[in-house]
Amino acid sequence: MARVVISEAPLAIEDLLAVVDGAPVELSAEARARIAAGRALVDEALTSGAAVYGLTTQVGHGKDTRLTEEEISREQLFLVMSHSGGVGPPLPTTVVRAALAVRLNGIARGGSGAGLPVADVLAAMLNADVHPVVPTIASVGAADIGHMAGMAQVAIGTGLAEHRGEVLAGGEALRRAGIEPLVLSGKDGLALISANAVSIGHAALVLRAVAQVAEGADVAAAMSMEATRANPSVVQPAVAAAKSIAGQAEAARHLRSLLAGSRLLEPDGPLSVQDALSFRVVPQVHGALREYVGAARTAVEVELNAVADNPLVSVPDRALISNGNFHPVVLAIAFDALRVALAHVGQLSERRMAHLWEAFFLHLADGPPSGPTYGLQLRYPAAALFAELKQLAAPATLDVPPLDLGVEDHATGAPLSVRKADEAVHLLGDLLAIEMLLARDVLTMVPSSAALGSGTRAALGMVEDVLAQSDPRPDAVHRSLRQRYPGPSDPRTPPGDGGTGRPRAEH
Repeated sequence: MARVVISEAPLAIEDLLAVVDGAPVELSAEARARIAAGRALVDEALTSGAAVYGLTTQVGHGKDTRLTEEEISREQLFLVMSHSGGVGPPLPTTVVRAALAVRLNGIARGGSGAGLPVADVLAAMLNADVHPVVPTIASVGAADIGHMAGMAQVAIGTGLAEHRGEVLAGGEALRRAGIEPLVLSGKDGLALISANAVSIGHAALVLRAVAQVAEGADVAAAMSMEATRANPSVVQPAVAAAKSIAGQAEAARHLRSLLAGSRLLEPDGPLSVQDALSFRVVPQVHGALREYVGAARTAVEVELNAVADNPLVSVPDRALISNGNFHPVVLAIAFDALRVALAHVGQLSERRMAHLWEAFFLHLADGPPSGPTYGLQLRYPAAALFAELKQLAAPATLDVPPLDLGVEDHATGAPLSVRKADEAVHLLGDLLAIEMLLARDVLTMVPSSAALGSGTRAALGMVEDVLAQSDPRPDAVHRSLRQRYPGPSDPRTPPGDGGTGRPRAEH
């Protein structure tokens, strides 16, 4: 796998994901020089004795309490050891790797004031597969301090880590990997923990999954159009051209490619001049999902390459500046909005199933189907899935109470917003898979199914292939289909299981 070099240039999301997938990482000479320049400014501030948040003062509500020289020397270790806290199962290893890479890239921007040894240890942990084990619920989205402190503990030789499939004490994992534990100084501890790396890294992983679901939603809709003989006029280029929304135009283009060669395109193909809205507005709703995926991607790109440390080490200004860049509110709101868009796509899918149900029983008058009807059996679970998907669309960004004696009286809820988006993406995939199975049930009862479009014919063949290889139970068939459509249902496995994360409950 090609090496990813973190330099002065912005890190692309694709490069971040490559590191998550195992690509080795290194720092360029320019990035190392930038880190060194920031650290030199921190050393100057320490020498001057000026009041600097988290360096010569306490943190949080103790922001105006100066530290003695003896306390300054212990403060960075105290910050790492005292701020780690969380509950719940461990973060998926994919998210941990993403977070380590995000923090490394943030430090390489030069505004954290961390020393070069900090960056070197993070890079070494990634390259040697030393993955901190930290609980999932630990942050309210005003820097993922609880998560990051747990990761920092491994860097200094404490905490818990997974290495080559085994969960170990952090120090032992470093020893086996040949990594010297980090000795904190300057602003190292605060630089390691005061970051939104979990939210940003997890968000990048969600973007990869949602791109597959957006494409797969078009396939399910096209299959349902074929099964119910819907009118394809809604995907004509003139419709998209009349409303300048790029996502809608892309959804319509994809649907046209899936339906190319279909009997629906013939004059007597559609049953009606106009269908129910769950068919008629597919390009608009699926296009809206693409639009909000784009907005979320922009937010992730900005946060990934931002200097979001507090205090900000501004080398050009020769100053350490207290600020609020640790607040990823645009990203958090973007993923709130993304979940609403996902729910709308799911709502269309669930409503189309009602029409597929009707079509199935109309065809049943001509005789029973010749094989199993897994989509029919899963119709009611599909309704239950949509209920869950709708619940996940509720906002996560307005629910954090004031903390730390009222000093921290606003937070973004970013980790929760992203985590709920992750769940929503997978729920939508589960729902779309059932639509595919139900559309297949109807199509197997239609003699003219050979006149499908090129894309829908391939999709039907994929479903039939899954049925031929799967255990003959609805839940097993659904699981098998989800391994191929619209992408892996959830490739994560628990730390220590030799995989890349933790599993989610089956739906």
